[in-house]
Amino acid sequence: MFRLSTKGRYGVRAMLDLALHYDEGLVSLKNIAERQEISEHYLEQLIATLKKAGLVKSIRGAQGGYMLSQEPSKITIGDILRALEGSLSPAECIDDIQKVDCPRKDFCVTKKVWEKVKEAIESVVDSITLQDLVDDYRKMAADESYMFYI
Repeated sequence: MFRLSTKGRYGVRAMLDLALHYDEGLVSLKNIAERQEISEHYLEQLIATLKKAGLVKSIRGAQGGYMLSQEPSKITIGDILRALEGSLSPAECIDDIQKVDCPRKDFCVTKKVWEKVKEAIESVVDSITLQDLVDDYRKMAADESYMFYI
């Protein structure tokens, strides 16, 4: 069942932070945690999941750190949310990951509603890339009247 948790929200913020520093090379978890006001311990867990999903790569050692596995224009918000949250389905009966055998599946009128909601969510999150967020961030940063957060 899809409900955006802190994993998804903080994960998007961490990935945006990596996207903003993409051209600078490796970024330490400590720096991301400080900039994003996320517990370093919690961030380690999120990054491990994102790394396992192939969205982040790391280098160990004193000069080590993390970076996006590909350029920001190739990673969607949907990629990040699926890695961290799992299914984007609003109802169990249409969940792609955990199939539930609902006894009403063949005559459920509301199933179509949940399918349309799922399609709409996926359409939105799959159409927004990290590069889109970087571009939005830079526009907002250029306008000094904004007080904004990522």
